[in-house]
Amino acid sequence: MPTPILFRHPLSGHSHRAQLMLCLLGIAHELRDVALAEGAHKRPEFLALNPFGQVPVLVDGDAVIADSNAILVYLATRHDPGGRWYPEAAGARAGVQRWLSVAAGELARGPAAARLVTVFGARLDHDDAKARARALLELLDRALDRQPFLAGDAPTIADVALYTYTAHAPEGGVSLAPHPATRSWLARVEALAGFVPMRRSPVGVAA
Repeated sequence: MPTPILFRHPLSGHSHRAQLMLCLLGIAHELRDVALAEGAHKRPEFLALNPFGQVPVLVDGDAVIADSNAILVYLATRHDPGGRWYPEAAGARAGVQRWLSVAAGELARGPAAARLVTVFGARLDHDDAKARARALLELLDRALDRQPFLAGDAPTIADVALYTYTAHAPEGGVSLAPHPATRSWLARVEALAGFVPMRRSPVGVAA
């Protein structure tokens, strides 16, 4: 079987969640950096992989999977037959899906957007993004005060989907200090076998 290839940017949280899932599952893979600043993601050869011109993209044999959450679902379904990361029971799977929706919504509009401003110079409303990030962190604190992981007692792709931008929220100007339950959860994710961090950027505030 050919080695899976992950097209990514090293400072993209969306890319990191895909890389993290590969590592947590112990899947040997190749990383190929896409030069976003040079517009490589808008060139025909990359658009053939993802017409939206976004990283990450996973090429696994004949399968080409774009969108970070779709990659998480694909990897967990294909490479975790025991269903640890994406449980099959209807209620458990719905609980995971709820957090995947949060990752695509509140997380993207909050911590991820705030970090886009400080790290990449995006022209977004930074104050609004920081306010959304703080509201999400309060929600996470309440959820994680009751259980060790987002969807229950064991880690799932929900934790992978929300980890990176939450951990790097300080780079967007949002402190993690007021959120002890969230910080404890981050530490639990970081203690998982196979965990790999994303490179930090020297911006924002100290956690």
